Amino acid sequence: MALTIGKIAEALGASAFGNLDLEIDGLSEPALAGPRQLALAMSPAYAEGLADGQAKAAVLGPDMDWQAYALEAAIVVPRPRYALAGLTAALDPGPEIAPGIHPMAVIHESATIGIGAAIGPFVMIGRGAVIGARARIASHVSVAELAHIGDDALLMQGVRVGSRVHIGDRFIAHPGAVIGGDGMSFVTPEKSTVEQVRESMGQAQAVDQSWTRIHSLGSVRVGNDVEIGCNACIDKGTIRDTQIGDGCKFDNLVHVAHNVQVGRDCLFAAQTGVAGSTTIGDRAVFGGQVGVADNLTVGSDVIAGGATKILSNVPAGRAVLGYPAVKMETHVESYKALRRLPRLAKTVAELQKAVSKLSGND
Repeated sequence: MALTIGKIAEALGASAFGNLDLEIDGLSEPALAGPRQLALAMSPAYAEGLADGQAKAAVLGPDMDWQAYALEAAIVVPRPRYALAGLTAALDPGPEIAPGIHPMAVIHESATIGIGAAIGPFVMIGRGAVIGARARIASHVSVAELAHIGDDALLMQGVRVGSRVHIGDRFIAHPGAVIGGDGMSFVTPEKSTVEQVRESMGQAQAVDQSWTRIHSLGSVRVGNDVEIGCNACIDKGTIRDTQIGDGCKFDNLVHVAHNVQVGRDCLFAAQTGVAGSTTIGDRAVFGGQVGVADNLTVGSDVIAGGATKILSNVPAGRAVLGYPAVKMETHVESYKALRRLPRLAKTVAELQKAVSKLSGND
């Protein structure tokens, strides 16, 4: 896909200099760039690599002199990382899914397929399901009965959408994602050992009984502009729907359990797990391997650093870190204190010896 420097700059709303008709067909790091690749030299440190590559054009950050790098053309952007989003979008051809419905797809006669949808081989679409206009569905995807997929959705290979799931427009699901599996809800005839420990915080009395399933009668409701990573799972609600707000982005292997309510524009990194019936506000950001216990409330604009374990409610706007989660600055100070413990122990031991000698002299 060849684009001119002028067209790329216009799409980014950025300034362009030099030969605006110069064509490029890819992006590259400066030192590895070929003559038809646009080098991403967005800071002076990265730009040093231009001398080792063959790039004729580059994307530069603000206040960088493009002529100093012997380039034929340049695009200057005020916020380089944000510009990278536009650049990659412009040059990404997306997955190859042939237009129309592949003859090896199996679609129930009562399903509704929107205008311009593309459906690959081995796709299964169930009774009463609705697929929106211009949706693209890759091979081996299953969409269960009465599910609704919005317009301009992209479902990659092996995605599973459960029954009665409702998904908004411009949804993206990467390979292996599962939206609408049953939640993990089990109960015992008598009080279980887990319930005993929650009450006593001590030893549990063993009870000889098995677990009985509570079925998931709710489903999952996903807003617009949501993206779900590879092998991520969002469980159905028990009675009410599990909800994911507009604009949320979930990484690979994220798990959102039954009844969870997630607000708008949240960002969950890989291996984040949110236990059942927890409510999360808008714009929450969780680093990798963050865990959130069940039945909690996490406020809007909360930032949780990687591997944080949230075991109690978190007010809006707080940055937390650690296990259990505490204010980020508190965790950092605690970690510094922990590193000082060996030195402190040595100092205490020396003082003890000194006191013992003084006591002996008495």
